Amino acid sequence: MCGIAGWVDFRRDLRAEGPTVSAMATTMASRGPDADGVWLDTHVGFGHRRLSIIDLTGGRQPMTAEDRGRALATITYSGEIYNYRELRVELAGLGHRFRTDSDTEVLLRGYLQWGADVVHKLNGMFAFGIWDSRTEELLLIRDRLGIKPLYYYPTADGLLFGSEQKAILAHPEVSPVVDPDGLREMLASVKNPEHALFRGMYELRPGHLLRANRGSSRIERYWSLQADDHPDDLATTIHTVRDLLADIVDRHLVADVPVCTLLSGGLDSSIVTALAARSLAASGTGPIRSFAVDFEGGFTGGAQTGMHGSPDAPFADELARHIGADHTRLLLNSAELGEDWVRALVPHALDSPGGAAFGDGFASLYLLFHAVRQRSTVALSGEAADELFAGYPWFHAPQLRDADTFPWIAAQFDLMPALSGLLDPGLIADLDIDTYRADSYASALAEVPTLPGESPLERRIRELTYLNITRFVPILLDRKDRMSMATGLEVRVPFCDHRLVEYAFNVPWAMKSFDGREKSVLRAATQDLLPSSIAQRKKSSYPTTNDAGYDSALREEFVRRSSDSRIAPLLRSDIQLSDGWPTRGGLEFLLQLDTWLKTHSLVFP
Repeated sequence: MCGIAGWVDFRRDLRAEGPTVSAMATTMASRGPDADGVWLDTHVGFGHRRLSIIDLTGGRQPMTAEDRGRALATITYSGEIYNYRELRVELAGLGHRFRTDSDTEVLLRGYLQWGADVVHKLNGMFAFGIWDSRTEELLLIRDRLGIKPLYYYPTADGLLFGSEQKAILAHPEVSPVVDPDGLREMLASVKNPEHALFRGMYELRPGHLLRANRGSSRIERYWSLQADDHPDDLATTIHTVRDLLADIVDRHLVADVPVCTLLSGGLDSSIVTALAARSLAASGTGPIRSFAVDFEGGFTGGAQTGMHGSPDAPFADELARHIGADHTRLLLNSAELGEDWVRALVPHALDSPGGAAFGDGFASLYLLFHAVRQRSTVALSGEAADELFAGYPWFHAPQLRDADTFPWIAAQFDLMPALSGLLDPGLIADLDIDTYRADSYASALAEVPTLPGESPLERRIRELTYLNITRFVPILLDRKDRMSMATGLEVRVPFCDHRLVEYAFNVPWAMKSFDGREKSVLRAATQDLLPSSIAQRKKSSYPTTNDAGYDSALREEFVRRSSDSRIAPLLRSDIQLSDGWPTRGGLEFLLQLDTWLKTHSLVFP
């Protein structure tokens, strides 16, 4: 895992622009604390920050492949290719010779062999830029699910790119301006593909690549979800899911640094941890390390979404005992969550304010990852299982499932109610978030692939699954990536393996809910791994602190800032604060927005 940055200009000579490219990469130093590098050619500059995971000494970047002293292609790459060893053997058989043991060199050599089609051979999470010196063409590629971020900014004569927006904003010709559409995207609780908050900037869509050469640039889709008939019966489906998960988790353990799991005691993280424990035991390298988060004074879950659940700690402890994990429970307190440096770090890491329905979840994730990073460099997590196997209430409750909007918004996983009594009514009317969401929802539905003859219920479940994978999972992945990489921790997400995603997408609803519960197939596929209490545990969302003093401190901080701050012009003039109102999400968002506005600008027509 790393941070990448680049600048291509087909009219200018960039060979003297090392300081600018270095400054772009340096904004992401936390993503790559182990090494940095800059590579320059006539019309291109690549920057890189490295977090060393595989081949600690040999995988430095940017990396160039040469033939008789002539540069062929150069890469700057972030991510992990889990099948790089198999690809290395295949490429060696085709005549390629390797100087390192890194997956970076395998990826670079794969490009020389197969061109952009190398992407079809990759199993992993990745975002990379390749400059082909032979054709003077830039190729940007992002993984199928968008696990690794990648942004770009077209210029008159080329483009800029980076793992994070801040890398592009560090270029002297780019201004950190957010216009009304950017603010709408910030507030809408839906992550529209390609949209970036900043004017003139875009996010490369998952499953897509961008080619830029002297005459043009174009974006190509190389992967998307497809609707196919599911040929397997229930027993075969359960068996296939288990086999896929075992292979996926085994591959995700590949590293030359300490690996652990993030264990909540819920079904998803327990499955990942149990499979990891089995894999390490089989190779004689166990036990698996695992980490859980808890709060002094207790926790509260997502009651507003019907996922309040039960405390995680007893279940995480039970799973750890069951599989013999080396388990650590990390205890956080509200004083840490409310410290100024933590509140300032969140919008800096995100390149936008946090908050929303996550409340203090951004800050607590950062503190959790910071503590984990003292003991491990790689962590496996359970994101996307609920989206693939129908774990959320909105798959099962008709009033949520059939709502004419994104289901998580129907379930009140939404920032706007928390802000409606705080923001100026005129601003809310001008932004018209409802219309923006409706347009976004219609656009998303128009993409959903269909099968002839599907029942209305099957079609609706397919729609919900597609919406979750393409609009909701990206919110979670972005949050997890930014908070983890702010500490130099690489988080891997086995449930986002594209093979599992493709398979689960086409499992019919009758199978996904065959026992009348959420995640039926996933439970059946893994129940032998887990204590029955965990196998049967109901969904519980990521915990947040239950300390009433934290909410009081938030309101006090808001009052202190609201009259003389950068957010003051956005607020209504007759705000009335009381115990319990406004909710935590709205206050968190506005306080982080105030911090963020010290270095960014909101511009309205």
